[in-house]
Amino acid sequence: MEIINILVAEDDTHIRNGLIDTLESEGYRAVPAKNGQEALEIFRSGAFGLVLLDIMMPAMSGYDVCRAIRKTDAQVPVIMLTAKSEEIDKVLGLELGADDYITKPFGVRELLARIGAVLRRSRRGPSHAGEGKDRFQFGPAEIDRRQYRARIKGQSFDLSERELKLIDYFRKNPDAVLSRDELLNAVWGIEYYGTTRTLDQHIAMLRKKVEPDPARPRVITTAHGIGYRFNSRA
Repeated sequence: MEIINILVAEDDTHIRNGLIDTLESEGYRAVPAKNGQEALEIFRSGAFGLVLLDIMMPAMSGYDVCRAIRKTDAQVPVIMLTAKSEEIDKVLGLELGADDYITKPFGVRELLARIGAVLRRSRRGPSHAGEGKDRFQFGPAEIDRRQYRARIKGQSFDLSERELKLIDYFRKNPDAVLSRDELLNAVWGIEYYGTTRTLDQHIAMLRKKVEPDPARPRVITTAHGIGYRFNSRA
């Protein structure tokens, strides 16, 4: 049976040791890092199946580490660890390509459930086979699937794997009102243990990359109390 290596970047010694003990008791191989710089150096020197990143760390923040990882690896799952007061940092982490976040304090069952769900999704691999051309229009934005990029009004933006999956699912269902639960199940998977706020945050970030005016969205509009709609004629 394959043993999955998990990088654990957490500056609090007690939390870090607790995470290591929990993961190793479940059969994972946990590799500790006490700050962001050390975490990035360890990641670059090994092969990891998942990365746990505390956001507030010395030397280099968790979202700076996430940004650096995503420059060379778009696939490895990243879960951010965040305190309740760090709402802005949660959004930044997701925008930079994190797959999920866990709010401290968290229980062992929640931690293991989220890790398991993210790993199952990553084993299924990207869902883009048969989705169509490598370059296509999504509203006024040009999407480059191979480069994970969106271009609009002369500006170019990086797309995360999750954002590209959202785009693909919207394209499969043009002009239909899609509920939040349907989008979560289609893009995050039926094992997802998070909340609809994660979806809303991803939609808000995606709008910044595909809407001419994100404050007045025309491509991805909100169906109040239900979910979202992709307007194919926008």
